[in-house]
Amino acid sequence: MPLNSRSVIVTASTVARQFRDPRVHRALASPKPDEMAVVRAILTREGLFGDHARVAYFGLYEPDKHELLNCVESGEPADRCFRVMVLDTSNGDEYDVVVCPAQDRVVSADKHDTSNGRIPVLLSEMIMVEEIVQADERWLAAMAKRGLTDLSVLRVQPLSAGVSVTPDENGRRLQRCFTFIQDHPDDLPWAHPVDGVTAVVDVITREVISVVDYVELDVPTEAGNFHLDSYNPPPRTGFRPIDITQSHGPSFTVDRDTNVVEWLGWKLQLSFDAREGLIIRNATIADRGEDRSVLYRGSISEMVVPYGDPSAQRSFQNFFDGGEFLLGQCANALELGCDCLGEITYLDAHVMAEDASVVTIPQAICIHEEDDGVLWKHTSNFTRTTSIRRKRKLVVSFFVTVGNYDYGFYWYFSLDGTIELEVKATGVVFTSALPVTDGSYPWATQMTPNLGAPNHQHLWVMRLDMALDGHNGAVDEMEAVRPKPSEGDPQGIGLTQSITRLRRESESGRMADNAVGRVWRIGNPDSTNRLGHPVAYVISPEGHPALLADEGSAIHRRATAASKHLWVTAYDRAELYPTGDFVNQHPGDAGLPSWIKADRDIDGTDTVVWHTFGLTHFPRPEDWPIMPVDTAGFVMKPYGFFDVDPTLDVPKQNQCHTSCEG
Repeated sequence: MPLNSRSVIVTASTVARQFRDPRVHRALASPKPDEMAVVRAILTREGLFGDHARVAYFGLYEPDKHELLNCVESGEPADRCFRVMVLDTSNGDEYDVVVCPAQDRVVSADKHDTSNGRIPVLLSEMIMVEEIVQADERWLAAMAKRGLTDLSVLRVQPLSAGVSVTPDENGRRLQRCFTFIQDHPDDLPWAHPVDGVTAVVDVITREVISVVDYVELDVPTEAGNFHLDSYNPPPRTGFRPIDITQSHGPSFTVDRDTNVVEWLGWKLQLSFDAREGLIIRNATIADRGEDRSVLYRGSISEMVVPYGDPSAQRSFQNFFDGGEFLLGQCANALELGCDCLGEITYLDAHVMAEDASVVTIPQAICIHEEDDGVLWKHTSNFTRTTSIRRKRKLVVSFFVTVGNYDYGFYWYFSLDGTIELEVKATGVVFTSALPVTDGSYPWATQMTPNLGAPNHQHLWVMRLDMALDGHNGAVDEMEAVRPKPSEGDPQGIGLTQSITRLRRESESGRMADNAVGRVWRIGNPDSTNRLGHPVAYVISPEGHPALLADEGSAIHRRATAASKHLWVTAYDRAELYPTGDFVNQHPGDAGLPSWIKADRDIDGTDTVVWHTFGLTHFPRPEDWPIMPVDTAGFVMKPYGFFDVDPTLDVPKQNQCHTSCEG
């Protein structure tokens, strides 16, 4: 049988063709400024955007993929609709609106029940709270008790409120607030927490509803101004430039209208969302002249940062950087030579401001390629030859700043079909004042004599809508079986795998186990390779802890999705966010835990895979005052997707070294 022969149902080529269709690309492209202007005009005309209205979220209303792809086959136009979450600041009413510009109408405008969570936090809400808090007599008294009377150096830091903890908080749109000292305009406030005082602000009535003075602690005084030359030691010497040049340009091309990238066999569409940030769509890879579909949609669907200090003033502290603060809206404008190095192509992103105007984030997405070492090599004693090829990868990235932390998200696409996501966490650790200075406080690391950094986790939940030669899939849990002596294996050395098919949603919710090398194989039973096996990819998890908080805790109820490393659900267009659409102040049990109660069939059907990975961060003194990058991520590799090594066509290179000494 020829190496490139496969048994594939006819829809495999159809799906790949649909993924490449410009009509699909246009339907799924990032929102454009002119579309935003039309949406605003329609909202205003229909009375949904008046003087007191503020936009909390604007993004593409995700079309049902089957309806979209059917439009391609039928030749019918695919309308682009947009979802807008609007807050009426005069009364706190919230609206979830869908607008279709092509139809010049509002498709739906639902008044949201705020007992089931609230729309995301507004930047204007975070800005207003300092003035509100600094006018409150109870807060002023708490500061005066600590000898702090100069309001010009007191910074009020608003935080998402979490769940209601007292009856008077019910039914309100809230921010909880800590206080820090900023000694001068260039000072880093995180170095000087005024711990033990929490103010709770109703951002609709603009009043402080409570100030709780839990405990009086000394304010740390040591500065942490890493951004000032005067703070740092003299620069280290000996650095010589690392120049990355591609004299003939990069190996990729970008369609600036649809953001479709083509690179050495890979084709994929990049889109940008205010909540999820970068979304990878319609990824195909060439296999002996034939494009094959791999991934319909992949994104960071949620990020949760649960803090592990149970003290009274901090037990609420948990952040959902996607659902509460909108990861994409927090994206940085990247800088050549700093954020990205080499032959770079940048893409701008457009988001909608609270007043429904367009905000452009210049150079939000970075695209480049990197040499990645040896792809494969063998020196043969039989043929007396050495064969070697160099590896390279396409890198697509963006960076965000959410409060004190910064995160870089890096998608890697390799020549052999491997897909990786790496998150680079850096920035400034969240700080606290320590009640003891001997290092014995169990829930925080001592960073300076009386400055602490509470223990916490960074957890990301990926949404992966795989499309391996088609949309149907089945997931197997695979792991090594420790051998035991038996009649056929008297020494106990035979290595085998156990393979368990996940057939219903109730069987998902799986945990990684590095001790047995557990991986999850995503296969398409409708498409087989030349050996007769379903084409597949495997997810190899890092295996770091998932959510560690107790099941009875408020954060576990709100972030159940992050408590398992893998979930599998039946495809549903509306199921995009694993902790629910309205995370802000939601009491819990939304998203994945509610969806899987339906216990739908996931064996050979159209499914979505959700993968949780992250960092459990017990801060080090070396993480202060600026944290060197720490990384987390996962890898997806083809597993019988190709008939043989797909890199046999990678050419030899004559640039095996540029200089050599010795």
